[in-house]
Amino acid sequence: MKGAAGFADEDDRWYSLASTIEQLAGARSDDEVIDMLRGSARSIVGADGIAVVLKDGDQCFYVAEDAVEPLWAGQRFPAETCVSGWAMRHRQTAVIPDITADPRVPIEAYRQTFVRSLVMVPIGAPAAIAALGAYWDRIRVPKKTEVAMPEALARSAATAIENARLIARLHAMNRDLAQRLAELDGRSGPH
Repeated sequence: MKGAAGFADEDDRWYSLASTIEQLAGARSDDEVIDMLRGSARSIVGADGIAVVLKDGDQCFYVAEDAVEPLWAGQRFPAETCVSGWAMRHRQTAVIPDITADPRVPIEAYRQTFVRSLVMVPIGAPAAIAALGAYWDRIRVPKKTEVAMPEALARSAATAIENARLIARLHAMNRDLAQRLAELDGRSGPH
């Protein structure tokens, strides 16, 4: 059932969160994790927009979004001047009820957007490798659930990314081992 703002009621959002966490557990690549977050985070959190941001050296790369209006998908910003960079660097959630009143917000980047308040959550521990941002079109203090839900998604995404990377390394090791065995078998000649 949809609430007044067009989002599922809180029970539905908790159910969607649990379902997405289960799906993340089966992700086999970073791209799958990003697609799952893009496809579910906005309705789970009840936000007007979300963005998935990857750490790329000293840059923050906005790789995916789902929002009422375009934000920054495909763009890069210096991590030192970006809220997502702050969240990753400090490994803390940034809760910002009014973007114009918080020095962590590069206001010029936000001026042409609908965003007036946000929550930015780091993904990954001990070192953050990404961030998940949730955005609203009005100045407001996010509810506890609007902070807890993206944090839960971020923790699950971090585990999924780590698992996907471990699986990729195992596949690479298996290919390398198979190649070496084939080389050894070829050297030993016919039996």
